[in-house]
This record gives sequence, C-alpha cells and structure tokens, in this order.
Amino acid sequence: MEETLSSSENSKRNINNVVVLALCQALHNSGRTLTFIAASLVSISMLEDNLTFVTAPVTMMLVGTAAGTLPSAYLMRALGRKWGFAIGSLVGVFGSAVAAYAISIDTFLLFNIGIFMFGMYGGAAQQYRFAAADVAPEHIKAKSVAIVIAMGVVGGIIGPETVLLTKNTIGALPFEGTFWALGVFCLLSAVIVLGVDIPKLTKKEYSNTGRPLSKIMLNHTFIVALIAALFGYAVMNLLMTATPVTMRSETFTDNNITRVIQWHVIGMFAPGFFTGSLIKYFGVVRIIVVGSFLLLISVCVALSGDSLTHFFITLFCIGVGWNFTFTGGTLLITEVHSPSERAKVQGVNDFILFTGLALSSLFAGVIYHFMGWMWVNLATTPMIIAVLLSAIWLRTIRRKEQAQ
Repeated sequence: MEETLSSSENSKRNINNVVVLALCQALHNSGRTLTFIAASLVSISMLEDNLTFVTAPVTMMLVGTAAGTLPSAYLMRALGRKWGFAIGSLVGVFGSAVAAYAISIDTFLLFNIGIFMFGMYGGAAQQYRFAAADVAPEHIKAKSVAIVIAMGVVGGIIGPETVLLTKNTIGALPFEGTFWALGVFCLLSAVIVLGVDIPKLTKKEYSNTGRPLSKIMLNHTFIVALIAALFGYAVMNLLMTATPVTMRSETFTDNNITRVIQWHVIGMFAPGFFTGSLIKYFGVVRIIVVGSFLLLISVCVALSGDSLTHFFITLFCIGVGWNFTFTGGTLLITEVHSPSERAKVQGVNDFILFTGLALSSLFAGVIYHFMGWMWVNLATTPMIIAVLLSAIWLRTIRRKEQAQ
C-alpha cells in the first residue's frame, strides 16, 4: 500500500513538474523567438548599410547563455532548481529593460548589453529540459523531457505575434515596446517556476562530487550527445540567424520574414509531442540519424532556390531535424551522470553548446556579408555529416556491447 501511495505521489509530482517546466519553456522560447526576429531587424535599422555585425545581438544572446550556464548549474546545485530558475528569470527581466531603453536612445552597444543579460537568463532556462528528467520515472523520462522541449512550440506562435503587435506601440523607434514585452515574459516565468517540486540534493549527494569531469567527457555516450546537440543546434542557428537578413535583402516583407521564422519554430518544437514516443520505440540513436538526414534535406532545398516556398520548407525541415538531434543529445546526457555529478556535467555540456552557438551566430553574419546565402548553407554540411557519423559510431559500439 505504501509503495502504491509513493508511486502515486511520484506520478503527481512528475505531472506537476512537467506542467510548470513546460509553461516556463513556452515563455522562454516566446522570448527567444521574439529576440531572434526583432534583434535582427533592430540591427538592420541601427547599422544601416554596414551589415558585418548584423547578427551581433543574437550572438550576444548566445554568449550570455554560454556565460550563464555554469553559474546557473552551480546555483541550482546549492539552492535547488526552483530558486536557481527564479533568479535567472529576474536577470532576464533586467536585461530586457536595458535592451528596450537602448532602443529608445538608439544605442547599439547598450542594446547588445541588454541582450547579453537576457541571454544569461537563457543559461538557467536551458536547464528546464534536464530538470524534467530529475525525478521522472525511468519509463516516462524521455516523454517528460520531450514534452517540456515541445512546449517551445508556443513560442513559435506567441513570439512572432508579439513582435507584430508591439512593433510600434511605445516610443518613436520600432521595437521598443517589443522588448518591454520580453521583460513581461521573463517576469511571468519567475513567478510560475516557484511551483516546481524538485528536491534539493541530499547532504551526501552534495558533498560527493562524483567522478572527475574529464573521465565523464571521454565516455563515448557523452561525446555523441555533445556532437548531436552542438552541431545540430549550430546548423539550425546558422540558417535561422541568416534567414531574416537574407529575406530582407530579397525584399520580402517583415510579415513574410515573421511567418517563415514562426513556422520554423513550430517545426523545432511541435514534433516534441511525439519525439519521446518515437525514441522509446525506435531508440535514441536512430532518431538522431533521421534528424541528420532532415538537416541535409533542408540545406539541399535552400540551395535549390530563394522563393518564399523555399525559405518555408528549409526552415521548417531544419526545425524538425534540430528537434530530433537536440532531444536525442539531451537524453544521452542524462545517461552518463549521477545526481551528484548532474550540475557539472549539464553545466559543462551547455557551456560548450552555447559557446559553439555564439560562434556560429557571429560567423553567420560574417559569411553572409562576404560570401552570401549559398555559403552559409554549405558551411553547415561538415557539421551535419559529423552528427550522422557519430550516431552510427555509437550504434556500432552499443551493438558490440549487447553482443558481449
């Protein structure tokens, strides 16, 4: 009877956590989608003819996320998930306010500082997906993680619509109101996350630091998890970052650009409602392989034309491909650490991941400015091949282990 009660309580706690984390994920991704669209358009307005640093704000957001990963992980280790998430959200509120004020006085440097601070909030928010696995029963862990990631699909609707609704609501310059709205998203997240119920580490778990990080990072599962998440994300980021600038140069309207990014974000997150089931049925490695092929298809479509349909198909396919590689990489990471090792493994994983993304975002602008849209796409192919080959390598190793 006690075991049944305990199981029932665990189930209720897991449902509560998934709901809370999914809502926070939806708010965070609404903010990120808003920023991807609006920050690029603000940059075009502020920089005028010299677009070399047009992707600088998006890059600063990703640099901020990378900078926030390790402090967030260790803050959560010391204070627990709840307060680590809440503090991170409040940093996002402040950064959004700085960005909005910078637009009002037309200062590109200050705008980048504000976006950097919003990015630091992302360093905490990226842990939502890992937190979903913390106390989830093993048989529904993949589904719990996938659902939390999937709720980012809300951002594909709310983020772009918020950009359109708030573009000219406050101030003489476009998008000031948009970044005040971003601050509201962050504040709501800070409040909602207080409902999460994830126990802090016990004294024994906190005092035990586990295996050396270098030993964990040499594990073949960790290596493939990092490659799948990093390169899958970098490919998506290169094309997503360059798309608004490319479409603007092709004289597409702001509404066209917003709709393409909107469907891209839907492609990124909507599959998450069934990715967990697919992983349970086919296995995580096979799903990463399928994601790699979808990324290759998106590049081929992008290179075949520059109509609105080509942009829609490219960005949607690359979104689905990202979902498969990123969700797969996330689940593989949860296989390689104990609770006491969680903070350092997840923190280092995300630090490497978002440092790589920051570089990819910066290079997207540089490659586009000097070489054009075609070379932005071609630059992604080595990374896609690396994801594919690493997944095949892991599958080969696991087959040998099973045979033995």
